[in-house]
Amino acid sequence: TTTPAIMSGGNWHGSRADPSLAALEREHEETTKVKNIEKIFMGRFQVECWYYSPYPEEYSHAELLYVCEFCLKYMRKAKTFRKHKATCPCRHPPGKEIYREYGLSVYEVDGKDHRVYCQNLCLLAKLFLDHKTLYYDVDPFYFYIVTEVDDSGAHIVGYFSKEKVSAEEYNLACI
Repeated sequence: TTTPAIMSGGNWHGSRADPSLAALEREHEETTKVKNIEKIFMGRFQVECWYYSPYPEEYSHAELLYVCEFCLKYMRKAKTFRKHKATCPCRHPPGKEIYREYGLSVYEVDGKDHRVYCQNLCLLAKLFLDHKTLYYDVDPFYFYIVTEVDDSGAHIVGYFSKEKVSAEEYNLACI
């Protein structure tokens, strides 16, 4: 039989040399096989989720999770979402706008300065990325949020993150 190659770099660390770490990875894989949130409603879109994401227990089995497209706060109930949407002062990601052209903007967000926003961004991203491992320890990262801008605000279309200091000299951590 052929032994699969060990993947390394970025957030993925192979663990065949450490049996206890390999056991933890197998347990994690079993836990995360089943997606826990069926769909999200964000902006004008209802989107089917692809993977498990470790949202807090009270949100983790929602058939539909509502997410504010500007502050990324998440809610279980449509009524709560409508009330939040009417009063949310945010119209763009926190941090500094570093680029704007042709209706697109990019914001640089420091994970240490805007911890909850970046944690919520990572939880949201995990719904669509199978092997994302960064959720809560966002302090060592900058997040670059790509948005489409219109009269109602800056709408997230994607992001990437970058370690502030990387021993391996990586440029990007997650796309």
